[in-house]
Amino acid sequence: MMEPLISLNIRGHRRDFEPGDVLAAEYQVDAIGDDQIQAIESSVLWYTEGKGDEDMAIHHFERRLPSDTEDGDMRVLHRFETTLPNTPLSYSGVIVKICWCIRVRVFFKGGQDIFFEQYFQLGSVASGRVYAS
Repeated sequence: MMEPLISLNIRGHRRDFEPGDVLAAEYQVDAIGDDQIQAIESSVLWYTEGKGDEDMAIHHFERRLPSDTEDGDMRVLHRFETTLPNTPLSYSGVIVKICWCIRVRVFFKGGQDIFFEQYFQLGSVASGRVYAS
């Protein structure tokens, strides 16, 4: 099976958002037969990277099945939107990073899955810096 293509775009081509902004996105799946897709999940989430325990939380989640579409074709362009929360804000510190992204995951009838992520910035917290004395 050829690996399908996942196109994911944030409407307005924005990458920087403030709390309370509406994040609108759209995705489309190509290069695969409509009968091979079992489900598609889209989510807006944040996660931490760095030292210590890593955290992750899903802010918005949607799972679509072929039965959710008019003709069962999951490959067509699909739009969704969500209002972004007040916290946590994106942060790039010395010890920890907080990253926000949109993830689209395609599940195939054979049991495999693939995903694609598009990163964005929430808020404007100054990054952590180390100063030499």
